[in-house]
Amino acid sequence: MAAARRSLLEVGEIGRAHGLAGAVVVRLVTDQIDRLAVGSTFETDRGELTVVAARPLNGNHVVSFRGIETREGAESYRGVVLRAAPLDLDDVLWVDELIGAEVRTSDGSRVGTIASIEANPASDLLVLDTGALIPSRFVVGSLTEGIVTVEVPEGLL
Repeated sequence: MAAARRSLLEVGEIGRAHGLAGAVVVRLVTDQIDRLAVGSTFETDRGELTVVAARPLNGNHVVSFRGIETREGAESYRGVVLRAAPLDLDDVLWVDELIGAEVRTSDGSRVGTIASIEANPASDLLVLDTGALIPSRFVVGSLTEGIVTVEVPEGLL
C-alpha cells in the first residue's frame, strides 16, 4: 500500500519533562530514528509539534519542541501521543499493513492470518489468529497482495 493512502501512524509518546527548559523524554515505537530529525513535525491531540533538538537517552530520546519552553509546559504534554505520516520506503514491512495479512510458507501452505505484532528484543513476533508465533526474521520478501511469505524451521509451527 502506498504511503499516500495510509493514515497517520503512532510513532511515539511524550513522557516526563527533562530539565528546566521544556525538553521532554520521548519513547519511540518505531525504529526509524530519523523521525526525530530537527524540523520533523508530529500531529497530536493538542496540535502540531516541531522538533528543534533531539538526542538519545537510555533507549529513549530527549526532545525539545518549538513552543514548549518551561518544565511546567513540558509536564503538561506528558502522555501525548505523537503521530506522523507513513514513510515511503521500499522493502520495508509496516505493522499497520501486516495486520490482517495472510501468512503462507514458501511452498504456498496457508499458516494463518496476522492478528497482531508483539515486540520482542530478539525479533518482533507475528501473532497469528491460530495462536502461532512467528519471529519476523523468518519473513521472506515483501507483502504482496495481502500475503506474507515465511520460511520457518521445521517444528516451529
